[in-house]
Amino acid sequence: MKADRPVPAAPAFFADAPTILVHDALAAFLGAADGGVVEYRYADAVKLAGHSCPTVAGSFMMARAALRALYPDPGSLPERGEIRVDLRDRLDAGVAGVIGSVLGLVTGAAGDGGFRGIGGRFVRRERLHYGQPVADGEVRFTRLDDEHSVAATLHLERVPGDPQMAWAMSRCLGGDAQPEEAKLFRELWQDRVRRILIEHAEDPELVAIVPGR
Repeated sequence: MKADRPVPAAPAFFADAPTILVHDALAAFLGAADGGVVEYRYADAVKLAGHSCPTVAGSFMMARAALRALYPDPGSLPERGEIRVDLRDRLDAGVAGVIGSVLGLVTGAAGDGGFRGIGGRFVRRERLHYGQPVADGEVRFTRLDDEHSVAATLHLERVPGDPQMAWAMSRCLGGDAQPEEAKLFRELWQDRVRRILIEHAEDPELVAIVPGR
């Protein structure tokens, strides 16, 4: 038997990023999580997306802010799988697909290919929608139990990148970067992600929330 390959280390700040706790009734039903409590970490979003970037980090923080607003009682957890997510942008617009994937990971909302349920329960499909008329934000999150909703808008301009980053990226994309330039680009890129997740974790202007009804 071949020895397991060593797992490459992720940036250290991943472990310091906020986490999101949810209750998942399907996970409880099938015994996948004790009591149905599931913790999502930024590293989970990175594994889903295949990369770590401001959009992935911002989407993770948007999910966190929206769920906090939808479930304000500190004694209760968001109900994963019982939330509808509507994105204003079409699926093929910009990074809408990446945003929707991260939001679906945390909320359990899925499109046509989502889980169809068991005995009429635990349905996840047709709860993630693109190109919707969200007038007061980029994304609307709606609780299916009481129809309360919030609209959220991500303001990544609150955390600008280092001025050198665009230059370093162009050098890398052009295949002209020296090793130290490629290293600089990676460091600057992930530093912006770190600032989004950690330095702006409690910044109310990073994710603007507009309550619905």
